[in-house]
Amino acid sequence: MGSTSIKPRRFTIKTSPSFGFRRTVQGHGWFDLPPFLWNESRLALTRAIRLPEAGPSVISMRDGAGGLRATVLSAREPGRGDIDHARGVVARMLRLDEMLGPFYEKARTIDRPDLRWTERVGAGRLLRAPTVYEDLVKMICTTNCSWALTRVMTAALVSRLGEEAPGGHRLFPAPEAMARAPRRFYRDTVKAGYRAPFLRELARSVSRGDVDPESWLDPGKSTSSIREEILAIDGAGPYVADNMLKLLGRYEGLGVDSWCRRTFSRMYGPRRKATDAAIGRFYEPFGKWRGLALWCDMTRDWFDDHGRPRGQDKFPGLIREEAG
Repeated sequence: MGSTSIKPRRFTIKTSPSFGFRRTVQGHGWFDLPPFLWNESRLALTRAIRLPEAGPSVISMRDGAGGLRATVLSAREPGRGDIDHARGVVARMLRLDEMLGPFYEKARTIDRPDLRWTERVGAGRLLRAPTVYEDLVKMICTTNCSWALTRVMTAALVSRLGEEAPGGHRLFPAPEAMARAPRRFYRDTVKAGYRAPFLRELARSVSRGDVDPESWLDPGKSTSSIREEILAIDGAGPYVADNMLKLLGRYEGLGVDSWCRRTFSRMYGPRRKATDAAIGRFYEPFGKWRGLALWCDMTRDWFDDHGRPRGQDKFPGLIREEAG
C-alpha cells in the first residue's frame, strides 16, 4: 500500500483517575508482539486496525493532558462511523470501560498480599488485541516456548498473512487468511512446531463459524461455559483457558505456570510450598478477582515507584511457558 495524502484524524478519550496508560500497555508482553509497536521515546502505542469504511488503517495512542490521545491514519478518508469504531477499538484494547473498583476495594481491605498500591499506580488492566481471535492465537503461541519464539511466530503470521496498512504496517491476519495457509507454512515459516495443526484448524473453525471467540465477550455467558468452549479447542489447555479469561475480564482462574511458581517462592520464602493449591489458597481472599491479584502481585517489581519499567527483561509476556 503506497503513501497516503489523507490528513490524520485525531481524537481524545477522557480516562478515569485510576487509569495508568503505561502500566496498562506494559503490564504484560502483548505490547511487544506485532502488530503492536511500542515507541519508548514517545511513549506511544501503534498498530494497524481495520475500519468499516476506510479499511486498513493505523492508530497511535499516547497519554496526555485531558485523557488518551489517538491519531488515525487511513488510505481512504475515514467517516464518522470509522472514528466511532476506532474509539471502540481503543477502549477495548486498553480496557477503558472495565470497572476495577471492586478489585481495588478488596486490595484496600486485604493485608497479605498487600496490593493497596494497585489503585495508586493504575495497575490491573491488561492490554488486549482488537479481537478475541487475535488474543487466542497469540495465547496459543506462548505455550511451551521462550518469549523470543513467541515473537518469531507472531511476526511471521503478521508479515506473511496480514493485509498491508499505511506506513508499511500490517494487520493481524484474518481467520480466512490463516485458514488458507498450508500446514507446512505454520511448520516451516511460522516455526510453530507442534502448534502448527492447532493454529490452522482454529482458523478454519472460526472461518466456518464452528468457533466464535468474539461471543465470549457476551456478559450473559457464564465463565464456566466460556472456559469449556476454550478447552474444546485443540492446543488450548487449562493454562490458555484461564489466561484467556483474564483478557475477557474474568479473573476467577489463576493460570499458574512455572515462572509464577518460581516468583511466588522467591517472594514468600522457601518454607511456603509453591504448589498450585498453595498459591490458590494464598489468593483466595480476593474471590473472583484472585487471578488478577496474582498477576499484579507477581509483576509488582516490573515498575519503579514512579511507574517506569525497570528493564525490558522484566517482560516475559502474560505467559512464559505452559504449566507442567
